[in-house]
Amino acid sequence: MNIIQATLENIKQLVPLFDGYRVFYKQESNLAAAEAFLTARFQQEDAIILLALDSDQTPMGFTQLYPSFSSVSMQRTYILNDLYVAGNFRKKGVGEALLNTAKKITISKKAKGLTLETDLSNPAQHLYERLDWKKDTHVLHYTWETGL
Repeated sequence: MNIIQATLENIKQLVPLFDGYRVFYKQESNLAAAEAFLTARFQQEDAIILLALDSDQTPMGFTQLYPSFSSVSMQRTYILNDLYVAGNFRKKGVGEALLNTAKKITISKKAKGLTLETDLSNPAQHLYERLDWKKDTHVLHYTWETGL
């Protein structure tokens, strides 16, 4: 397995994974929109996308990190917004490798850390906890949406 920081050259490998991720979260499949969204991330340089490839360069999974800042600590932080492993590659260490690479990038950028949000029923919670991610129990998170 090889984890790379994806570039626009990897778009065709990423699109089916990203679309699969969205379908997992009950969104309609839309390959064209997925490609447009990911292309914009690369062009605007507002995300770090890690791509896991097997020895045949078959895409296995990805994670997407968005930069943010903590005003309290006055440091950069990253939001691990997406983590997805294709069904036929699950339980093979792909998610763990992606998470560990995300940690290394965070350290190399001298950032405070990584934050993620996941569904209450997501079985990956066990992986996060095994890799020393801490469940936030001392703050509340609120969301406001425009309805668009």
